[in-house]
Amino acid sequence: MGEPEHVRTTYNDIHNIIRGVSDKIASEFKPDMFIAIGGGGFFPARVLRTFLKDPSTKRNIPIQAIGLSLYESLPGTTAEQLGSEVIRTQWLGPDPGKRLLGRRALIVDEVDDSRKTLQYALNELQKDVETELQLLPESERDSKRTKFAVFVVHNKLKPKLGELPPNTPYFVGAEVEDVWLDYPWEAIDIEEHDRLAKEDKDKTT
Repeated sequence: MGEPEHVRTTYNDIHNIIRGVSDKIASEFKPDMFIAIGGGGFFPARVLRTFLKDPSTKRNIPIQAIGLSLYESLPGTTAEQLGSEVIRTQWLGPDPGKRLLGRRALIVDEVDDSRKTLQYALNELQKDVETELQLLPESERDSKRTKFAVFVVHNKLKPKLGELPPNTPYFVGAEVEDVWLDYPWEAIDIEEHDRLAKEDKDKTT
């Protein structure tokens, strides 16, 4: 099996993809919190905040961070875990459910590949919310239940191994084939990365 095709994206590419979908997110979901999955979701979440404001206050939307790893080799992980098991490296701190109650939280990542990471994030965040809801009177629970949605810059058109809960709003910046995406924040030499990205685009125009 040969090396998968590499597709390089630039910071400008990502910025413009996010700009193109931001109105749809604002009108259909109206988030008041971003939850960035580190590290690929950090830059997209920050760019989203340029285009989206809190619908009630018109102020910047807060960005919370969680760390999840599926493919990165971490201390204590085994070869069998790499690519098959999501490892939690960072969460929302003590009492995460309290931060989430009543929010419209948009989970942000750079790519939906196998969907395992997104499935894990949503399931675990919803568990945190349900734990906190049990401490409230039953009459208050529905109004305080957090609403979640997902935004990814790229969705790979391939069979998924993970699933999202039914009726979860799902926003995609761009659909791509099952290629290897080289993101600018992974580059050591950004000028060379951008030069090669331009070469790739020139070949297809």
